Amino acid sequence: MSHPVRIAMWSGPRNISTTMMRSFGARADCAVSDEPFYGAFLKHTGADHPMAPQVIAAMDCDWASVTAALNGPVPGGRAVWYQKHMPHHMASSSSIAQFPDHAHAFLIREPERVVASYGVKRGAATPEDLGYQRQWAYCQWVLARGQTPVVVDTSSFLADPEGKLPVLCARLGIAWDPAMLRWAPGIHADDGIWASHWYDAVAASTSFGPPPGPLPSLSGEAAQVAAQCRPFYEEMRAYAI
Repeated sequence: MSHPVRIAMWSGPRNISTTMMRSFGARADCAVSDEPFYGAFLKHTGADHPMAPQVIAAMDCDWASVTAALNGPVPGGRAVWYQKHMPHHMASSSSIAQFPDHAHAFLIREPERVVASYGVKRGAATPEDLGYQRQWAYCQWVLARGQTPVVVDTSSFLADPEGKLPVLCARLGIAWDPAMLRWAPGIHADDGIWASHWYDAVAASTSFGPPPGPLPSLSGEAAQVAAQCRPFYEEMRAYAI
């Protein structure tokens, strides 16, 4: 029997990360996990996020325990396990290095879009909130292992998901499944408890949306945050499929 493929998709917030989780969750052979380190991050840092007490109460908040579980048996014995991660949640000694046998991928989006979207849902963002620098550091970890990072740039991906998803699957070592192009609407059983706050657009969706329009115009602190994040975005975009 072949070993299961564990996929760690490292994404910043407001970056179709939940939509991509929907896509993989539409596969009959795939289990999905929604930001499994979020509870530990909130408990460890005391970050003031929406629904933080409920998230902490609902999740395993022990770094070592979560790490061990993600390296352990796949839920339901599935052949593929898609794990949606946020690099900025890795606020302890836990990091990408604890998952040497995972297939790693990186989901990126222009920081101007992320800053604008984040502001609608939570308010002003800091570069640390968005995780670009750590995401690039994780890409460098992959490079140091002699591998080419698997990077998905949201804007170019949404222009051709039907063409790019098979490429992504091949790079991750799994077969392409056309079921990944559509899914049932609503909140899904594997969604985090925070879905009611963050996932309204995804809950209404049944497929990938259209490519985005022009970049939003930012000013002041928002523009400064986007400018600080953009060099890391550009480094990663060079590897985009």
